[in-house]
Amino acid sequence: MNNMQNKLKAFENILKIMDDVREGCPWDKEQTNESLRTMTIEETYELADAVLEDDITGIKKELGDLFLHIIFYSKIASEKKQFDIADVINGLADKLIYRHPHVFGETKVSNQEDVKKNWEELKLKEKENGGRVLSGIPNSLPSVIKALRMQEKARGVGFDWEYKEQVWDKVREELNEFEAEVKKADKDKMESEFGDLMFAMINAARLYDINPDNALEKTNQKFIKRFNYLEDNTIKKGLSLKDMSLDEMEVIWQQAKIDE
Repeated sequence: MNNMQNKLKAFENILKIMDDVREGCPWDKEQTNESLRTMTIEETYELADAVLEDDITGIKKELGDLFLHIIFYSKIASEKKQFDIADVINGLADKLIYRHPHVFGETKVSNQEDVKKNWEELKLKEKENGGRVLSGIPNSLPSVIKALRMQEKARGVGFDWEYKEQVWDKVREELNEFEAEVKKADKDKMESEFGDLMFAMINAARLYDINPDNALEKTNQKFIKRFNYLEDNTIKKGLSLKDMSLDEMEVIWQQAKIDE
């Protein structure tokens, strides 16, 4: 049996299993789109964690969990005679072909920026009545990712810096404006200017091909590791962090950085 046959057999098998559990398991029988939604979000974040950790076994497992949800939603829809998994797959295939004219058509591209620009233009054409550029971004996306997607979509229609180095003037401008509001101690304006500063920094990250969400999460994990080191070494001394001065904690903190 060749590789494609193995894949088709595996797909057929999981669809059969889904039919069986939906029919035979009391818990699965009761699930709806609404009840699955929160779990789907959780599974997506678990996959994101595995990707950041470069945990190949974890990625495989979490992909399976997320794939189960895709099949589950499709199964529920098929019971209501709305659509089935074949409709989902065929719709995806049509979309991929339409959005890759440089692969399946005559369009020529020279780099990934051309691909991204064509992608956004094609997505815009798909929307009825000339849909807005920023439509289609979920409101529930985390703010950092939402800002990045907004900026990517704007770039897709040509709204971007001519040279990426120009972004640093904007970053400095927003930092100065934030510092000015801090001196005035106006909480609302401070929050507004801090948001502008973050947006500018996310823009800078995008221009330098850095995923700001990934970068921040790596820093989060680095802080956790170093803080745990600080806490563990404080306990070894028979003390608690509350007993330590900031200078004493700094010595251990610097050692944590060296040990990395």
